[in-house]
Amino acid sequence: MYKNLRWKFLVTAIVTVLAVWSFVPPKQKVKLGLDLQGGLELIYRVETDAALKIETDTTSEQLADALKTGAVTVQAVKVTSLTSFEVTGVQPANDQQFRTLAEQTTGSFGRDAGDTAGSYVFTMKPNIVVNRRSEAVAQAIQTIERRINELGVSEPLVAPYGSKGDQIIIQLPGLKNMAQAKSIIRSTAQLEIKLVEGEAGDEVALLASHGGKVPDDMEVHPGASGVKGDGGKTFYLVRKIAAVTGRDLRNASATLDENNLPAVKFTLNSDGVAKFTRVTGDNVGRQLAIILDNIVQSAPRIESRISQPEARITGSFTQQEAQDLSLVLRSGALPAPLTPQGQSEVGPTLGQDSIRAGVLASVVGLVLVTMFMLVYYKLAGINAFVSVALNLVILLGFIAYFNAVMTLPGIAGFVLTIGMGVDSNVLIFERIREELDAKKPPRQAIALGFDRVFTTIIDTHVSSLIAAAFLFQFGTGPIRGFATTLAFGLASNVFTAVFVSRTLFEFMLSRRPSGSQQQLSI
Repeated sequence: MYKNLRWKFLVTAIVTVLAVWSFVPPKQKVKLGLDLQGGLELIYRVETDAALKIETDTTSEQLADALKTGAVTVQAVKVTSLTSFEVTGVQPANDQQFRTLAEQTTGSFGRDAGDTAGSYVFTMKPNIVVNRRSEAVAQAIQTIERRINELGVSEPLVAPYGSKGDQIIIQLPGLKNMAQAKSIIRSTAQLEIKLVEGEAGDEVALLASHGGKVPDDMEVHPGASGVKGDGGKTFYLVRKIAAVTGRDLRNASATLDENNLPAVKFTLNSDGVAKFTRVTGDNVGRQLAIILDNIVQSAPRIESRISQPEARITGSFTQQEAQDLSLVLRSGALPAPLTPQGQSEVGPTLGQDSIRAGVLASVVGLVLVTMFMLVYYKLAGINAFVSVALNLVILLGFIAYFNAVMTLPGIAGFVLTIGMGVDSNVLIFERIREELDAKKPPRQAIALGFDRVFTTIIDTHVSSLIAAAFLFQFGTGPIRGFATTLAFGLASNVFTAVFVSRTLFEFMLSRRPSGSQQQLSI
């Protein structure tokens, strides 16, 4: 009589109940992937050239501002390519001071002498170019993930895609409003607050006092319709360097203005508050343009020094637009524009068909395997059936408990789990047969069979687990779904094949009279 059978059955029962509790009801507790519940798959290319251009423009503007502050006169600071800009007209007397300021503001660029006297060419360092491109993709992925998470999409996937390193794949399972999602994903949401140097109804009138052209340290932005209250457009001449940018934001939310119209309230971080306090204190009476994606949303006049961390963007927003804008501001601006490369939609009907087909394949596979085991191993085949069926129950419990996403390849992993379970049982049964053929008593044959096969089962499962780890690390959504199911299946299979199956054999032997040498049917 096996004295420890009671606790073994108790452990098996507890594991089974916990597994069933984890996934029942399955419609609520088992998360389905894009291919099973429907949704949207998008592929975008990150325009990394734009990220390099922004880096070059920003650095050249910072150098020009530093030279102006340091009273170093130059002829021009001009961007010549995506990764280079040129400074001309540096006076010999100011050359040393120019070099010092350049070293302080252009650390990512190398400096070479230009073709003419007093000129220098700044070129982005090759390693910086590579880093900025990869950083643009990584930052785009992080920004999109934050935006999608706030949309409430269950288990989205945002990952690198393709061999060129500049593409992103986005999978949104169960998404309802696809147009809104695509709009939010692609929105750059570049927020800038700049001092206004002039405004007019058209560009010609705006630039009349500047010789008909835009000064080097300024730029023109159109105002959104209705900024002036008359439904027309207004053009603003603003400083090129922003006083405050979206990087200085801490939070943003939809609100209402004094006219009970939708607006967006944003809160600045400590650096942003310091910048905002300084620019408002130094420019009382002037206008401050709030610019979003190169469009002036509002241009309020500075009545006094403002040291509060909160500010507001007003304009012709709908309530939904205000909410979407606050969402993208909270998640941060994209480092570069996104270009669509592909789109596919999966309907929920197709997903339900896939689920039915996967369940049918699993059931048919389990039935056929059970029939084979019963014919080949006789009553021991029942043992194998219980072991494999319990394996599938525990596997489903694992998936639900750890919030893993079930995909179509994941269902294939279920079928594979049936095969692994049968394979483990075959190894054990054949080893028991060998011991019985060697005239060992049934109890000793079972003990030796399980003990001697245990190492082999562990070796094969660890090898498969390593493969699953690589699939999960380097694969995308569907492949990760398969790897997840495979890993959980391997863990549950060791428990059912070694622990549960052995418990069932010991129970069968415990029902025999003590000292019975009746041959085991296997």
